[in-house]
Amino acid sequence: MSVVPGGLETERQPPMTVPLRHFVVGFGFLLLGGIAGLLDALGALPGRGTLAHVHLLLAGWVCLTIMGAMTQFVPVWSGVPLHSRRLAAGQLPPVAVGLLGFAATLLSGDLRWLAVFGGLLLLGFLTFVYNVGRTLAAARPLDVTERHFALALAYFVALVALGYLLALDLALPVFDRWGVDRTSVVAAHATLAVFGAVLTTVLGALYQLATMFTQTKLRGVDESLRRVEEVGYPVGVVALAAGRLFEVAPLARVGGLLATVSVLAFGAILARRLYETRVDRTPMLSRYAVAAAAMALWAALTAPAWATDPLGFDALFGAPGTVHLLVLGVIGFVVLGTLYHVVPFIVWVHRYSDRLGYERVPMIDDLYDDRIAAVDFAAVLGGGASVALAEFAPPLAGLFAVGGLLAALGFALFVANMALVIRRHSPYTIVGLFVPRRADGERVAADTPSER
Repeated sequence: MSVVPGGLETERQPPMTVPLRHFVVGFGFLLLGGIAGLLDALGALPGRGTLAHVHLLLAGWVCLTIMGAMTQFVPVWSGVPLHSRRLAAGQLPPVAVGLLGFAATLLSGDLRWLAVFGGLLLLGFLTFVYNVGRTLAAARPLDVTERHFALALAYFVALVALGYLLALDLALPVFDRWGVDRTSVVAAHATLAVFGAVLTTVLGALYQLATMFTQTKLRGVDESLRRVEEVGYPVGVVALAAGRLFEVAPLARVGGLLATVSVLAFGAILARRLYETRVDRTPMLSRYAVAAAAMALWAALTAPAWATDPLGFDALFGAPGTVHLLVLGVIGFVVLGTLYHVVPFIVWVHRYSDRLGYERVPMIDDLYDDRIAAVDFAAVLGGGASVALAEFAPPLAGLFAVGGLLAALGFALFVANMALVIRRHSPYTIVGLFVPRRADGERVAADTPSER
């Protein structure tokens, strides 16, 4: 594998502190979410613990990772300057503070502050959408990855708007006054979050990453499958969300079937890329293999369930008992695998790229510890499989706590491995990422008057 994949406009990337701050804060939410999930499995989480757990992982770890990754790679992949470094630096604090307050309020049971913390989340996410959206608008024509990212940004706008209304309703009931069923709004919000913003971003990124790092190209049946996914998936997500919001079962059923068929099609594309590769296995590709298998299994189980009852709350994220298969098996493993390249890549480019050809420098994959990566992979895979089995088969419910403990251990090892990359190779310490200073001639975001 090449040190830096060819064709990337690395000179257009933002300062390294911008994405790394998002990732480091996201790591913190990953650990908090893992601990919350374990406590929830043990029945020891107070208040609305499950809701706090879900938001810590999805809005915290996954969405902050998406924010950092899009801010970093849209300029790199699209070859256009980031619209504003100041906005990129400013989007993180309101999301982080808002989510911490949001989760704490849910756990405390005192819901009066939800509207305040929800407002901070709304501000931070909309800042991100505006900044990356303006950046994407300068890229023409949009390729398959950029088209997915543009759709994901639109989903972000819709889901945070509904999310703020839901937070406001918990603190000061408003849906009853409007004659709106809160459960339907929750279902639409969750659909737009997981299948809209998050999974659309995941699929779009994998079109770029899975071909780049397997050193293969879409060919033959892949192109037909891509067309199925690129048309069917967005139509399916919108139809599923609208059907759930307005309680129109036939519309939700059609949307659900389109979405599951599209995920199955993409899973086949990813599996073919992994099968055809001749490069050495890396933590990224191993985790993508798990995601490809999980996509196929989730789609096969969910299609008949959504064909029968797409409005059922127990089928919100797929067939009953498949929540962790989707969230951890598909989304989680893609994010974990991607970060095993993205974090070292960003550090390598800023620390070693200008030394290449003048002295011996490590490869990107040399920056993390292979042994820790192998152990965290086994722990997360074993833990995720245990939790998924316990969820799908009630007689195995005893596996839930064991699986949660294993997964939490794997997350902790992953975070430790990434922290070691930053500590050993970055010009910044982890604390230094959040303290403005000069490092290797680079200023952090919002540095000079000429930069927006």
